Amino acid sequence: MVSRHPVPAAPGATPLREIYSVSRLTREAKAVLESGFPLLWIEGEISNFARPSSGHYYFTLKDSQAQVRCALFRSSQRTLACTPRDGMHVVLRVRISLYEGRGEFQLIVEHLEEAGEGALRRAFEALKNRLALEGLFDVARKKPLPQLPKRIGVITSPTGAVIRDIITTLARRFPPISVLIYPVPVQGEGAADKISAAIRLAGERRDCDALIIARGGGSLEDLWPFNEEIVARALYECPLPVVSGVGHETDFTIADLVADARAPTPTAAAVMLSPDFREWLAEFVAFEQQLRRRMADRLGGAQQRLDWLASRLIHPADRIERLHQRLTDLSRRLILAQTARRNTAAAAVLATTARLHRLSPAAPLRQSQLRFAHQHERLARAMQQTLERAGHRLGVASGRLDTLSPLATLARGYAIVQRDDTGALVSDATQLRPGQRIRALLARGRLKALVEESEE
Repeated sequence: MVSRHPVPAAPGATPLREIYSVSRLTREAKAVLESGFPLLWIEGEISNFARPSSGHYYFTLKDSQAQVRCALFRSSQRTLACTPRDGMHVVLRVRISLYEGRGEFQLIVEHLEEAGEGALRRAFEALKNRLALEGLFDVARKKPLPQLPKRIGVITSPTGAVIRDIITTLARRFPPISVLIYPVPVQGEGAADKISAAIRLAGERRDCDALIIARGGGSLEDLWPFNEEIVARALYECPLPVVSGVGHETDFTIADLVADARAPTPTAAAVMLSPDFREWLAEFVAFEQQLRRRMADRLGGAQQRLDWLASRLIHPADRIERLHQRLTDLSRRLILAQTARRNTAAAAVLATTARLHRLSPAAPLRQSQLRFAHQHERLARAMQQTLERAGHRLGVASGRLDTLSPLATLARGYAIVQRDDTGALVSDATQLRPGQRIRALLARGRLKALVEESEE
């Protein structure tokens, strides 16, 4: 193996060369391929298909101009709907990689489906998502199925085994239910238009209690008329409850999602809409037995009550005598009760009067009045003393105030000078200039003057 370490160059040659090993080159090329391409879809034809003992699938995917090796490992084969084979046209979901052992570019397959069916699947998913956003599959809008329909309309092919199975099932389960067939083609071009027209016609006529839309099993392409938008919207707008019985249990269509109920098979749809008459007869028998028991119980109870009332029946004269005696007894008891109640009330009045005398507020009120008069007298004396002491202090303070008051100074001929504009006291002649106004406070009154001249 060639060394992958830098090799010193000869004198005068290129300074250094980085030489890759083959394994390093394939490993780094694989990393570039796997990180440079996202998970993607690819379409082509299978050739050179091989399945060795390991269980993995190996094949070549080609078109008219190129081909590439593919590997589908056993762990990814569980979800396959078909087995690959030479010549099959397929759509693959792949990761791009490189097989280091041989240095070969290859695709790792994660999903495989036939090209035609894959297109139908994508169209199915796109329509399903769009109709779901519009609310065509909402459970809240689905109509309840009738418990006992008188007539069931069946929209299906009139010549297939499906209609025979439905009629046989209804006749076996509940023969009185009649069947109205709306014959339509259930596959091929134009089938969806005729199916939707039959649904709208049944909704306009309303001569059935419920509808069954049905056909047998088949491929996705065979069932495609029941995946058409025109059929889905006709089912959504139909005023009658509709049961979808399209295909087998593993088949699923847009009609199953829009219909008010889905049955796994057409026969199951007939079972879903028809009660079993044997069960109904059994229930009627049980109801009859229950009714008989309840009627017997009720008649027996009525007879017992009648016997009891008959035993209580007495002559009117005897009843009047008994009532008269009872009236006399009650009158005597009433008189005794009134007397006892009157005596009890009198005793209670006496006890209450004595208690009121004990609890009378007259004595405490007189004591409170005496205390109030005494406190009022003390308060008056205290107020008089306080006023006298305050008058004495006021006289002393007035004398001291007269001594300190500037009014005495003003009385001796002095004056207090202020600036007329600010009211500031003037104690220095330099504080004023000629032309300024002043005010002079005298012992009696004030003067306003104009400064003509100031001297220091």
